[in-house]
Amino acid sequence: IAMAATRKVMRAVRVLEFGGPEVLKLQSDVLIPDPKENQVLIKVHACGVNPVETYIRSGNYARKPALPYTPGSDVAGVVEGVGEHVTAFKKGDRVFTTGTISGGYADYTVAAANSVFPLSDKLDFRQGAAIGIPYFTAYRALFQKGRAKAGESVLVHGASGGVGIATCQIARACGLKVLGTAGTEEGMNMVLRNGAHQAFNHREANYINKIKEYTGMEGVDIIIEMLSNINLATDLQLLSYAGRVLVVGCRGPIEINPRDTMSKESSIIGVSLFLATEEERRECAAALLDGMEAGWLKPVVGSEYPLEKVVKAHKDIIHSSGARGKMVLL
Repeated sequence: IAMAATRKVMRAVRVLEFGGPEVLKLQSDVLIPDPKENQVLIKVHACGVNPVETYIRSGNYARKPALPYTPGSDVAGVVEGVGEHVTAFKKGDRVFTTGTISGGYADYTVAAANSVFPLSDKLDFRQGAAIGIPYFTAYRALFQKGRAKAGESVLVHGASGGVGIATCQIARACGLKVLGTAGTEEGMNMVLRNGAHQAFNHREANYINKIKEYTGMEGVDIIIEMLSNINLATDLQLLSYAGRVLVVGCRGPIEINPRDTMSKESSIIGVSLFLATEEERRECAAALLDGMEAGWLKPVVGSEYPLEKVVKAHKDIIHSSGARGKMVLL
């Protein structure tokens, strides 16, 4: 009994079976995890919500965690304790993560020390929770997979969401010509404020022609694609010679004409942050920590939800009318 009294409990969202948003259950009697070797225990102040978490929860995704589990990888908070061999962090440090072991939709989480990074004083915890998957994915798509170079043009298709804004900021800071699409006037303005040279409304019937007009005969060198099941076929028409489409998001199949890749020797490249090597992760982290110091890495936080409203958050991220920054749980 004395043992049980010393192990404290916390609130955490648990998934006991795969399914719709309603399978997310907030429990208040979950044991606070202990940090083991090379692990860090973090008191969570904010946790990012990513579309991929809804795919995993539904059970229709390539990666299936063992049930029951707590979702969430991008947390920001304060170090509560560290396991053996952890020297980079101490209790009280402000940090953010790109992954957790015990899940981020909780009051406390444990993460591997190599997925924990110092959070600049220039950013608050909500912004810290918006860095992880969006910024690391954007950097990987642009440079590690897309081989982007200063002077090239990039179209960010769906630029007002978490990954989209991250891509605009990184691409602009690295000398690319940045075009972005969004579905609302507000979204377009946000895209322009965050690094895009030009914004287009992808709800307008003729927006593809407007992009073609703007880019002229050249086309765009790189397209970062958040909804490839809708846009991939037209993306191929917008590319320049040797252009590449980076598939970051997809919600189903699409029919394309492979001849469209032959006429320009263009490429379609899939992007998965989960396949990044340790060395690639370190490269991403170094670039992004530099961006924080330089001041161009400034996450835009969109909708905020308390942990009790996690079901609504999972509904809204898939069905909202237009993304405006990164969705976070507080």
